[in-house]
Amino acid sequence: MSILPVLHNKLTILLDQMLKPKRDLNKLVNTLQTLYDVAIRDFPTTKRTMEQLNQAGLVPIRTSQSGLLFENAIELPPTDNINFYKQVRRLHTILTSRDSMNNVPKNLEARRRIAFFSNSLFMNIPRAPQVERMLAFSVLTPYYNEEVLFSKEQLRTENEDGISILFYLQKIYADEWDNFLERMGREGMGNESEIWGEKLRDLRLWASYRGQTLCRTVRGMMYYYKALEMLTFLDSASEIDIKVGSRELALLGSSRENDAYGFENSARSLSARNLSRASSGVNLLFKGHEYGTALMKYTYVVACQIYGQQKAKKDPHAEEILYLMKNNEALRVAYVDEVQSGREVEYFSVLVKYDQKLQREVEIYRVRLPGPLKLGEGKPENQNHALIFTRGDAVQTIDMNQDNYFEEALKMRNLLEEYTHTYGARKPTILGVREHVFTGSVSSLAWFMSSQETSFVTLGQRVLANPLKVRMHYGHPDVFDRIWFLSRGGISKASRVINISEDIFAGFNCTLRGGNVTHHEYIQVGKGRDVGLNQISMFEAKVASGNGEQVLSRDVYRLGHRLDFFRMLSFFYTTVGFYFNTMMVVLTVYAFVWGRLYLALSGLEAAIKNNADSTSNAALGTVLNQQFIIQLGLFTALPMVVENALEHGFLGAVWDFLTMQIQLASVFLHLLRGN
Repeated sequence: MSILPVLHNKLTILLDQMLKPKRDLNKLVNTLQTLYDVAIRDFPTTKRTMEQLNQAGLVPIRTSQSGLLFENAIELPPTDNINFYKQVRRLHTILTSRDSMNNVPKNLEARRRIAFFSNSLFMNIPRAPQVERMLAFSVLTPYYNEEVLFSKEQLRTENEDGISILFYLQKIYADEWDNFLERMGREGMGNESEIWGEKLRDLRLWASYRGQTLCRTVRGMMYYYKALEMLTFLDSASEIDIKVGSRELALLGSSRENDAYGFENSARSLSARNLSRASSGVNLLFKGHEYGTALMKYTYVVACQIYGQQKAKKDPHAEEILYLMKNNEALRVAYVDEVQSGREVEYFSVLVKYDQKLQREVEIYRVRLPGPLKLGEGKPENQNHALIFTRGDAVQTIDMNQDNYFEEALKMRNLLEEYTHTYGARKPTILGVREHVFTGSVSSLAWFMSSQETSFVTLGQRVLANPLKVRMHYGHPDVFDRIWFLSRGGISKASRVINISEDIFAGFNCTLRGGNVTHHEYIQVGKGRDVGLNQISMFEAKVASGNGEQVLSRDVYRLGHRLDFFRMLSFFYTTVGFYFNTMMVVLTVYAFVWGRLYLALSGLEAAIKNNADSTSNAALGTVLNQQFIIQLGLFTALPMVVENALEHGFLGAVWDFLTMQIQLASVFLHLLRGN
């Protein structure tokens, strides 16, 4: 590593000489000679002598009259070569810049996103094609009656402890609240009291983007569209195009920054779409507008099952959904429309969008259903009726409490290229994607669940996919081969009761029909989890009940008969076996405790202690009393420690583990397993 400073110093000197109006060729020759010597002699792992280098032709044999290696061999481009010297100046700036630590983002979330994006670029990622050649895809989100935007009353209403939603968010995201006030001040807000008047919409959006709301999910998924729009422009743009369009690209970037707190209005959205392009006839001939290509490759469908009823009742949720469609061109809403026809009621699956020219909602498709939709489980029924409205080769399922990031949306082209690669004997049919749980900072319980979930969606699913080959579909945000699944029963099953955990049955169906499930760590999607004890208990109870119902399903029966022995053992423990083993451990602890109580109350314990045969094994009692604490408390947290050590370093992982123990995380996990 001591060679790198020398190389850095000499390369900087070389660039300095190249950028000077009057160049000293002797210094250029000497510097190039030094760089060549360092590269030949010091960089190789196996050192070679001068004779070996001469034999390999890397060091020419010099006579007393011969000069340096690069003497009379340097030919620099003329000074009017703008492109060459622009790159030289760019490299010189990179090598000589000394950024202050004050420029490091103060926001921890910003640091985390930058660090993950930078690290992911060094992973094994397929090469991204041009946007025109990439696979088209859709995103599908089921929605019923959850919050779309926080209302003014919701933000101001205090609970029994005297704390409102806005007050809580201000304390949790203090730095982001200061940034929001500063931005509102630049937009003309005189004092903070005006935020409840003219800036109320911005305030509602700011708060909603920090809760588990539909508008947060829509904003995140629309980053796919904005990323494709920018990538389309950059794919075909020449240097002149980029120079002319730099102002529009900057506006688009600022709109993304503002969109983190509020949607663009329709006029600004229309102007931002048309990225400026130079009068290069070839580009204009076959490309057209960038937003058209992005719309061809991406569609976002939100399955708002009761949107028709909400419109009829003048529900505020319907107006807020219409607001989202108005400000997001790629957004489509699918809902079930009930039409009274005589004595009977007809049911239709309807797809609508907002027309910017007509300035109103327009209907795209209307498909008649054979009967009422609510026959099975609500969420899978909602997904299945809207699946026909998706387009493209792939569909990504996103839950209502998820989020996305612009820098991650840039890598979607790379992820879709995984469908062209073979993993094992087949190409993948489900692409697993990791999740980042963004609710870990809300409370201690939320942090415990966040850490536990993070270890499962990263380390756990990575091992399940390879080498165990038993990874299923455990929920969102996996990417499905749309054509493959449309011809094989869809992405979820909706039979009532038995399909409580509807997601995993897509994985069962895929494995039974010869599909291949993979997992990829270089791209991630945000995920909100339960933050309260009641919510966590209800979620764990739902998952446990779903695993109990899986035992009765024919899918598990068929998998048990068709998997080989080793995959069957892995499949057992990763589904119903985990809960069965947990139940056995809990029952064993109860039996041990009640047995000790019986021995103490019956007097047998004293008799056993007085027995000469048992007194020689006094250490056994100490070991038995301690093994349960180690087995249940430490081993359950071991995957979390390993994953944190891989991503944040060993010391950071140990510190987080000790902090959790101080906050009684082991007690919480014991209670969770016992319940």
